[in-house]
This record gives sequence, C-alpha cells and structure tokens, in this order.
Amino acid sequence: MDLSDFNDLSLDNIGEWPVVVKVVTALILCAGIVAAGYYYFIADEYVALEKVTKTEKVLREEFERKQAKAVNLEAYKLQLKEMQESFGAMLRQLPDKTEVAALLVDVSQTGLAAGLEFKLFQPMPEIKQDFYAELPIKIKVVGDYHEFGEFVSGLAALPRIVTVHDVKISKDKDTGKLVMEAMAKTYRYLEEAG
Repeated sequence: MDLSDFNDLSLDNIGEWPVVVKVVTALILCAGIVAAGYYYFIADEYVALEKVTKTEKVLREEFERKQAKAVNLEAYKLQLKEMQESFGAMLRQLPDKTEVAALLVDVSQTGLAAGLEFKLFQPMPEIKQDFYAELPIKIKVVGDYHEFGEFVSGLAALPRIVTVHDVKISKDKDTGKLVMEAMAKTYRYLEEAG
C-alpha cells in the first residue's frame, strides 16, 4: 500500500477501501461517537454526581451530629433539670424588692456583731444589668483585722448573696485603729415584666 492509494479513496466506494483504512476509519468513527456520547450524555451526569456527593457528605455530617445529640438526649435532659434546680436555688439567694431592706439590716447587724464601728453605711442607687440589678453599699468601718475577717465571713454566711469589692484597709492617724473601706454588693433578680 502506498500513500498515493489514499488519494484515490472516495466515500462513494468505501467497500473497495483497503482493510487497514476501513479499520482505522471505523476506529476513528467509534472514538468520535464515544466522545460525543460522553460529552452530551455523561459529562453533565458526572457534574451532577459530584454535586450530589458533596451534598451527601454535608448531610451525613449533619446526621452524625444529630445522632450524637439524640444518643445523649437523656443525659442532656438530666443536665438541664439539674441546671434549672441550681438556677432556682441561686434565684432564691437573690432578694426581691421587699427583702432588700431586711438584707441591709442583716449586713449592718453582721458588722456590729463582729465588733465593728460603722463610720459610713450608704446604700447607692441600683445598677441594672441584663437580668439582675446590683445593689451597691458603701461601707466604712473601724476595727481590727480579726473583726474585719469575722464581718466578711458573716456576709458570706448570709442566706442572700453579698459580695465585697474594692477593699481598702488603712490606719486612722488620729485613733491608730484600722479603717476598712469597701463596696458591698447584693443582687436582685429582675422579673420578666420589669
């Protein structure tokens, strides 16, 4: 077979072409049909498959997270119940509006019981926060270290929450006694209605 034989090939007489040329032509046509079929029918399916595979991965991860939560649902319910009980107990330690005056008396009585002499006991305006209000009290008392310790310990033992902030202890130049200045704070729960 010679290259000049290829020049004589005509589509009108395909049956007379040499066998090698027929096979090569058939292979090229088959490859073209496969490529066109892939491009028109399968390529879009691969893109769709990739998209669905990504969606499946996301959904599987979400399912595993939710399944982990569902497995621990009883433990979560028990923990929530414990937290609600604990929150209720803490709320009971916060005075309501009617108990604030009694709490102020308790704070001053605790100081007097510790042997302290009050120079200043000044309730300040309440400071509203998100769900509670701070009720600060400026305190200035005269005594010794043990009496200060007994006073602070007595405040911690009160049935209501009282915290002590900004403590300054100095010596009075005139009397030689110790003076403690502090800010005691108690807290009040703000009801939903205000």
